[in-house]
Amino acid sequence: MTHRIVVTDYDFPDLSIERSVIEAADADLRGEYARTPEEVIEAAAGADALLVQYAEVTEAVFEALDLQAVGRYGIGVDSIDLDAATEHDVPVVNVPDYCIEEVPTHALALLLSCIRKVPSYDRTIKGGEWDWTAGKPIHRLTGSTLGLVGFGKLPRRLRELVAGFDLDVLVYDPYVDAADVEAANAEKVDLDALLERSKYVSVHAPLTEETHHLIDAAAFERMREDAILINTARGPLVDIDALGEAVEAGEIAGAGLDVLPEEPPDSIPPIDHESVVYTPHVAWYSEESMATMRRTVAEDVLGILQGDTPRNPVNDVDGTE
Repeated sequence: MTHRIVVTDYDFPDLSIERSVIEAADADLRGEYARTPEEVIEAAAGADALLVQYAEVTEAVFEALDLQAVGRYGIGVDSIDLDAATEHDVPVVNVPDYCIEEVPTHALALLLSCIRKVPSYDRTIKGGEWDWTAGKPIHRLTGSTLGLVGFGKLPRRLRELVAGFDLDVLVYDPYVDAADVEAANAEKVDLDALLERSKYVSVHAPLTEETHHLIDAAAFERMREDAILINTARGPLVDIDALGEAVEAGEIAGAGLDVLPEEPPDSIPPIDHESVVYTPHVAWYSEESMATMRRTVAEDVLGILQGDTPRNPVNDVDGTE
């Protein structure tokens, strides 16, 4: 065996896809269930590379292990200390485009569920009642304003999906040019304007120190009373306590949440209100997207070990970014 790759943690049924890639190259693959840095260090002793789902890969991990690569199942890499990885010359890769169809579709599904009160009607009928008024009031989607917080690949695809609803689309993204936004038939605005004007707000920003609690109590005060918030990005982008208070006080009309600050949360549901719709961090998922994600990151990490240039680098190691 020329290389050893450890999967720190995973909730897939097995590692058959990864094995088909890695063992075909005469490399060794081992699956573990390590989440904390201490568990990762113990489980990955002697590893050349890590494949990571939820585990924390901190500076201590990079100091303790002689790693040549780290691959993250998914888009976000906030569980990996990128500065420490770069300092130790360890390339980190992710899979930036495996769920371009799934996440926007799920965001739209949450939005439509909130607008049309689908969960309320479902609960009412399963409780033995047939009452069309159970979801009142419901208002028309067409002709409203949708605000997109972030304008990467996923919200751009969502913009395409909602084209038939005749929505005005606002975009807040300080890293995207106004001309680029206008080319997508949307309007670039600052965050305050987006919150004040949008009836529906869908969050798609990456989680950084700058964006932590980007949607906080002050943001909810700016939002319309009939506004609905959708979050399929990262839980800590939204102050969940402030959201609960805003919903209870009627400051906003509701929310659709696929992600939470803690997963699973200490209490289920964290906000017990009929206008809040939840799914369990599943927006990324389809059988097709999961297979693509697993194969892509396994191939990229194996390629690095074999001397290839990373296909999806997220840090700057030896000029690979």
